[in-house]
Amino acid sequence: MATPISFVVITGLSGAGKSYAIKCFEDMGFFCVDNLPTTLMPTFADLVARASDRRDRVALGVDVREGEYLSHLLDALVALRQRGHAVEVVFFEANEEALVRRYRETRRRHPLAPDGNVLDGIRAERKALSTVREVADRIVDTSSMTVHQLKDMLIEAYVTPKERPGLAVSLVSFGFKHGVPFDADLVFDVRFLPNPHFVEKLRPLDGREHEVREFVMKHAESRELLRHVEDFLRFVLPAYQREGKAYLTIAVGCTGGRHRSVALVEELRPFVEGLGLSPTLVHRDIDRE
Repeated sequence: MATPISFVVITGLSGAGKSYAIKCFEDMGFFCVDNLPTTLMPTFADLVARASDRRDRVALGVDVREGEYLSHLLDALVALRQRGHAVEVVFFEANEEALVRRYRETRRRHPLAPDGNVLDGIRAERKALSTVREVADRIVDTSSMTVHQLKDMLIEAYVTPKERPGLAVSLVSFGFKHGVPFDADLVFDVRFLPNPHFVEKLRPLDGREHEVREFVMKHAESRELLRHVEDFLRFVLPAYQREGKAYLTIAVGCTGGRHRSVALVEELRPFVEGLGLSPTLVHRDIDRE
């Protein structure tokens, strides 16, 4: 049997933060698929488990748009667990006042009330998802949460060890062509550095490989950039700690997120550790084509 995978099934009420949560999981290094028909979940798990670039952590978005497929969700969860996979269901909800306010602010149509009253749609959806809520392992009420608080909660639950004291630093490499991480506090652009992609023997490797890191760091501009970034972090990290900030996401981006940004993040890790912190590394786009 293939190695088990950790699945997080993200579901809940429309407007309660599911879409935002899926973006958070993607930036935390999860392989994310939204609105996959529930009947295909076991087959999808088999394909992922046997793929050459197998993913250890997968997040699946499920909501009322599944229609008739929603009734098969419980069977799909049983099938995943029978295959030996770890499955956690996270249900997002909010009170009626908060949901109505969000729909008014965004001017979106509720999926169950496209031409009717938003409140009627919210109540119908809550009833339709009541069975799913009963089997949820974690229920998150976002009524009074900001997006930043929701992000912090998810990082605390799925990335940052709860026993880690003080400032939790995430070092994230990414590719600009795939978008800047939405939760980044600091962003550094390294696209001006010499690109290993254009060196034939380095192209199939990534920035974690010694050959790629050596190529990137042998150039004077790379070493100078690293010194400037380290000086900047040496100045700002204590300030964030004094202010009581819980999380700090430092994002380093190149074109595709495979070579230069990865190499720079790997170079920054021992520096951040030298400041008495334990950074979490996320190479968000390293496996993208």
